[in-house]
Amino acid sequence: MQTTIAILCAGQGAQTVGMGCDLAESFPECKALFAKANEILGYDLQKIIFEGPENELTRSNHCQPAIFTVTAACFQALKCQISNVSCHAAAGLSLGEWSALHLAGAVSFEDGLRILEARGRYMQEACEENEGAMLSVIGLDSTSLQDVAQASGVEVANYNSAEQTVLSGSKRNIQEAEKIAKAQGAKRAIPLNVAGAYHSSLMKPAADRMRAFLDGVQVNPVKFPVISNVTGQAHGSPEAIKENMIRQITSSVKWVDCVQTISKLGVNCFVECGPGRVLSGLVKRIEPQARLCNVQDNASLKAAVDLLTAG
Repeated sequence: MQTTIAILCAGQGAQTVGMGCDLAESFPECKALFAKANEILGYDLQKIIFEGPENELTRSNHCQPAIFTVTAACFQALKCQISNVSCHAAAGLSLGEWSALHLAGAVSFEDGLRILEARGRYMQEACEENEGAMLSVIGLDSTSLQDVAQASGVEVANYNSAEQTVLSGSKRNIQEAEKIAKAQGAKRAIPLNVAGAYHSSLMKPAADRMRAFLDGVQVNPVKFPVISNVTGQAHGSPEAIKENMIRQITSSVKWVDCVQTISKLGVNCFVECGPGRVLSGLVKRIEPQARLCNVQDNASLKAAVDLLTAG
């Protein structure tokens, strides 16, 4: 059976100090990406990625371009090992969707970096303007979660799997949502350590600023399908991509739909590029039969190459 692959791109929260370092040491093509990122942004992003400190890396305006750069480096390392690697689809979680769009040729590396530095900065500013929080709920179905959201005045931020959904809203309302979710029988309701209410209407100031920023950015047609967080379906025209990526900042991430759409395209192997294996874990819950691998360092790269070349 021919291996048909989809690339999954990591989102914020997956970052770790030192990510991508050994790939940069092993592959000149990866090393060049980190140097290029420094040149484009005008500061030493590579040092923050490789050496920290962690509090600098976790700042949204550093973290988002950092994960984007590492994801691009991971995919570059894969191409160095399998020169004819062919992607049939791609998707990313939140900021990772921009990484997926870059890999599909919709935005250049330079523009992707600038977009994510601005996006991170705008989102941080929105967090400071509107204090918010997020809550991961495990063990309630989507209908029950909608009831919890409506009763507490929060919004659904992420449909991560049938078992896990993330709510977003003001701190007071999230505290109320936690109480209601537990009363409704949730297995767990876990407040997340985040700066604000991502993927909710409290991020509207960031979305408005991103709309103005994207006016000056060239977006090209994709070379292979990239699945939209907002719709759970493949992106359309460059103009529609821009609109969906603006909406994405305030809209729910329909990750379950994204994975199911990719599976319907005939993909039989998911390759997660970037730090961590969060997306692989979610895919396993959504599509238990999926073949999975990831690329985040030399060891995982070797395992991925072995799997993909075995057919």
